[in-house]
Amino acid sequence: MPQRQRYLFVCINQREDNHPKGSCTARGSEEVRVALKEQLAARGLAKLQARVCASSCLDQCSSGVCILVEPDHFFYGRVTAADVPEIVAGIASGQRVERLVLSADDLAAG
Repeated sequence: MPQRQRYLFVCINQREDNHPKGSCTARGSEEVRVALKEQLAARGLAKLQARVCASSCLDQCSSGVCILVEPDHFFYGRVTAADVPEIVAGIASGQRVERLVLSADDLAAG
């Protein structure tokens, strides 16, 4: 299997419901992960352009649902299932979805 151009690590960490940091799973990360996989495959992008990987905590709890995009090394944050078509279109065109990219301040807040 050839190496993909990008890997999308979707946090699916789950904490107790009353945990102060919350968790990406409670915010819908599993739905986002599944939708990404399905839509990348439907557009023929899953074999060479991108692979969706489940990840444990990426330390961006305040900005969850969080996706780390490698090797570009940036985070998407506050992602919902409604954002998935735009992310997939960005993978197809090689463009980031800037409105979802976490800023330096977001990353510092973790």
